[in-house]
Amino acid sequence: MKRVFNFSAGPAVLPEPVLEQAASEMLNYKNTGMSVMEMSHRSKAYEEIILAAENDLRALMNIPDNYKVLFLQGGGHLQFSMVPLNLCKNGVADYIVTGEWAKKAIAEGKRYLDARKIATSEDQMFSYIPNCDDLPISDNADYVYICENNTIYGTKFHKLPNTKGKILISDMSSCILSEPVDVSKYGLIFAGAQKNIGPAGTTIVIIREDLITENFLPFTPTMLQYKIHADKGSMYNTPPTYGIYICGLVFKWLLNLGGLEIMKEMNYKKAKLLYDFLDNSKLFRGTVEKKDRSVMNVTFVTASAEMNDLFVKESKAAGFDNLKGHRSVGGMRASIYNAMPYAGVEALVAFMKQFEKEHQL
Repeated sequence: MKRVFNFSAGPAVLPEPVLEQAASEMLNYKNTGMSVMEMSHRSKAYEEIILAAENDLRALMNIPDNYKVLFLQGGGHLQFSMVPLNLCKNGVADYIVTGEWAKKAIAEGKRYLDARKIATSEDQMFSYIPNCDDLPISDNADYVYICENNTIYGTKFHKLPNTKGKILISDMSSCILSEPVDVSKYGLIFAGAQKNIGPAGTTIVIIREDLITENFLPFTPTMLQYKIHADKGSMYNTPPTYGIYICGLVFKWLLNLGGLEIMKEMNYKKAKLLYDFLDNSKLFRGTVEKKDRSVMNVTFVTASAEMNDLFVKESKAAGFDNLKGHRSVGGMRASIYNAMPYAGVEALVAFMKQFEKEHQL
């Protein structure tokens, strides 16, 4: 069967060369006589896999030496707890709420400290990023928290907030590796792998070393302490071995393409093609303020829920999968992560033009 163009928000499309290499190594990884799935995480062969993955990620993101890279589990949701549990010093944290995941993060934060909402775009259904140039940052804030790209609503921080010297924490689950970032501007970055890095089940944490202390809240479970994972090189318990292996293949794929500057050019080209069509369409329209549009998740609607449903149905039949918007907002969403080829977006726009021609009121 021919592969579809998969516009899923996550688990999401993976690069075909990565899938092909994984398939070729499935039964016998580099003459070990076994699959990576079967391999001891304490073996020499696996040690090489995880070290190469970390080194390649460091090279891709130009991660400074005073930051640790952790391969964990539990997704972004577990980080909603791990961040306040480990970084709570004064018992106060400031959250910028720009979507569903930031809402969940602040709700979890409130379980452990005084989590304050200092800015939000909830008044307009999270269709924009609030101005963050002069926020009411708490004097004793332990950190300022953002979800940098919002998969459900299709918004993105194209300019980081002014944290007035406080530590910036970023959930980068849906935009990591899509373009270069200055890691030194953050205290901690985390990302679930299932959108732009690899398969579901692996979580990446990039954390500045001075934030890895034993000053976590006293009731913090051992498995939720950054220090235990940093001290053990992400090997305190059995890590998500196969997921890390696939992440490592993705890192090499990106390096072979030329790195994140090249990836940025490719991603912005794809996004421009789709947004330009939406801006000139008489049937479809984007749902986000132009200055805050996500490059990874393009959200759009027609004039009615019935027409939206018809578009999703016909697009799926035509080989475009997972274009239905998140259940909480409806409409449509095209997630065009790194592994989505330009040809996929080109084909989608051609289909949308034809659909508009046939169904325009």
